[in-house]
Amino acid sequence: MSRVVGDLSQLPAAGYRLHSLWGWATLGFMAIEGTGFALAAAAYVYLMDSARQWPLEGKPPDLLWGSVMTLVLVASLLPNFIVSRAARRRDLAKTKAWAVVLFVFNLAAVLVRAVEFAHLNVRWDADAYGSITWALMLLHATHPVTDFLGTCVLTMILFTHPIDTERLSDVDDDAVYWAFVVAAWIPIYLLVYWAPRWAP
Repeated sequence: MSRVVGDLSQLPAAGYRLHSLWGWATLGFMAIEGTGFALAAAAYVYLMDSARQWPLEGKPPDLLWGSVMTLVLVASLLPNFIVSRAARRRDLAKTKAWAVVLFVFNLAAVLVRAVEFAHLNVRWDADAYGSITWALMLLHATHPVTDFLGTCVLTMILFTHPIDTERLSDVDDDAVYWAFVVAAWIPIYLLVYWAPRWAP
């Protein structure tokens, strides 16, 4: 004989952040990726501390494009916050409009990053400095690229499919992840662009 312990039929089909399975998955992914960033940054500091000079040869990366990238990423936090809040409030019109704005910022970040590599002033295989600098830049570059693709798909879905709470929750999760991408860039920017200028 079976009995009903509880009626779950009235629970929402989807939730936001910690009330969503994908929200927990996003947090887990950020924890893993954050650990990867921390390990790469530690390797950079170790090599820099062990070197007689930094860079080992040549000159540091050009400040312009790294600084432009930083400005683009930091500026993107405002539309990112607005689209996240609109999605959680289930304001579809506002979510659509700001998703397009955020998509443009994501595209700009990917394009600036592509230019950045030409201004690092070192080849990836030149020496330990070149290898760790390129490793940090490539490690972070994968994140704007993958988030750009995710934001592109979500934005298209917002305009082409019926939208429910689950899709709006996806938009919010994407916004949380983008904030992580921006936050992860700041220490990498300081290491790659400023640490060689501060090192003796």
